[in-house]
Amino acid sequence: MNNSLKNAEVFWHTASHILAQAVTNLYADVKLAIGPAIKTGFYYDFDFPTPISMDDLKKIEDEMQRIVEADYPITCAVLSKKAAIEKMKEQPYKLELIEGIEKGVKPSFYTQGNFTDLCAGPHLPSTGYVKFFKLTGLAGAYWRGNEKNKVLTRIYGTAFQKKAELTEYLTLLEEAKKRDHNKLGRELGYFMTDEKIGQGLPLLMPKGAKLMQILQRFVEDEEQKRGYLLTKTPYMAKSDLYKISGHWQHYKDKMFVIGDEKDKDAEILALRPMTCPYQYMIYKNGLKSYRDLPVRYNETSTLFRNEASGEMHGLIRVRQFTLSEGHIICTPAQLAQEFKDCLALSYYMLDCLGLRGDVTFRFSKYDPADNEKYVGSAEEWNSAEALMKQILDELGLAYETAVGEAAFYGPKLDIQAKNVFGKEDTVITIQVDMFLAEKFEMLYTDADGVKKHPYIIHRSSIGCYERTMAMLLEKYAGALPLWLAPEQVRVLSLTERTAELVTQTAQKLNAAGFRAQTDNRNEKIGYKIREAAADKIPYMLIIGDRDAEAGVVSVRARGENGDLGQMTLNDFIQRISQEADSALKK
Repeated sequence: MNNSLKNAEVFWHTASHILAQAVTNLYADVKLAIGPAIKTGFYYDFDFPTPISMDDLKKIEDEMQRIVEADYPITCAVLSKKAAIEKMKEQPYKLELIEGIEKGVKPSFYTQGNFTDLCAGPHLPSTGYVKFFKLTGLAGAYWRGNEKNKVLTRIYGTAFQKKAELTEYLTLLEEAKKRDHNKLGRELGYFMTDEKIGQGLPLLMPKGAKLMQILQRFVEDEEQKRGYLLTKTPYMAKSDLYKISGHWQHYKDKMFVIGDEKDKDAEILALRPMTCPYQYMIYKNGLKSYRDLPVRYNETSTLFRNEASGEMHGLIRVRQFTLSEGHIICTPAQLAQEFKDCLALSYYMLDCLGLRGDVTFRFSKYDPADNEKYVGSAEEWNSAEALMKQILDELGLAYETAVGEAAFYGPKLDIQAKNVFGKEDTVITIQVDMFLAEKFEMLYTDADGVKKHPYIIHRSSIGCYERTMAMLLEKYAGALPLWLAPEQVRVLSLTERTAELVTQTAQKLNAAGFRAQTDNRNEKIGYKIREAAADKIPYMLIIGDRDAEAGVVSVRARGENGDLGQMTLNDFIQRISQEADSALKK
């Protein structure tokens, strides 16, 4: 944000108070929660007595404009805790915040016109500084992010000092909405949801299922080339397994538990949130020596995590998902090279998908102030993190550090990416684990004849397939590269007389390994072309009487100026073969 205040947070936080003042002026019984600045603007959470809709945002904006034009001075006052409680006695969420203030700290309040709010500040001198603003959306949000609390109404907005800046931002926002996979994926028929099935449980339609299959085959074939051994393990296990790994103690809230835990005689099972404990048991099936290491297991695993309903979004965050999961069991001396090879594999995957330039790196460390969250001692964690830092620095990675983001069993490199709205998520992880081999009594006999515990690397090569599919749809606005497109070629008949040849042409394309479909409907060719373009098909082949007589096809590529003229089917197949192959040779 370009403004003379040099502090966008102060600017946007002031805008959130203008929003709150406008809402309280319009809705007398509303209850206020919180209203922070965020990376793209601000939001405020409200508890409305009756629901509001997007249609109500215009009148809220009008009231905000009146407050801005009034240019109310913004003043701060510090009260005793007792006085603060009295002042906010009609605001239950504010009272809860006041009760949580540390002993000896006095609450501060900011006032503008007829509106006063509990706030740590700081703020702009007056409301008139917020010149241009826009309310951009509504969402539900649990109070304090806890799904056990009430769902509040969150109103999002943004603000700028210059109208041109606001216009530019809103233009970018509209473009982002067009690319939003949650909209685009449904319109193009990649996935759907149904409330009878439940939140976070998307249904992959034929296009989505085909894209998933393409990605899985690509990943598994490449991993096999790199020495991985494929496993298939159960979707659930007894709680005994998760108690050894520590998931039961540290991750249970995110797991789906089957059985009555209160019944001491019941067998308690849980759907797996990850595959590592299962592959450890495979490793233990037979003695291993240092000559057998490293062992690299991979699995296309279906996993289950009990995400809060307010956190789920399209294909990016779901309750059942598919992971390109893998575990490398190695000696300490092999760890650094295996870690580097894992990153090289992910680089290759991201290059082929066209996503490498969109990612950043995060070194996720443990939080020494929260020992209960992790296994192992502080000394062991310091050792693991020092080892991982050395590896990352040798690679020359530019990364940020995030304390408290480590897995409970080890530090990790998170490869991060943002969706079209700027929300950042982890797409790929590579984790160093120095703890679980001992817990599972995993051993190998070293060259000196002594049995030792191996090191473990947890990694994904392409990450969660559903999340990767979402990223691809947004990156390419639905127009996927040829090798990824569920339907690569659509063959169109110009007249009924060429319908049989159209069918034969599609069959030849499919026999050559390409995904082709036909359109022999009794419709005008312009309509068929427009429909194929709307479906974002990479290539169209049009066959009319003249094409049939000449033994050629008329080729149209996706996009503007896509008319490539006539060519033989063999020449076309050679063309698209080269195009598809080039994407996988980066």
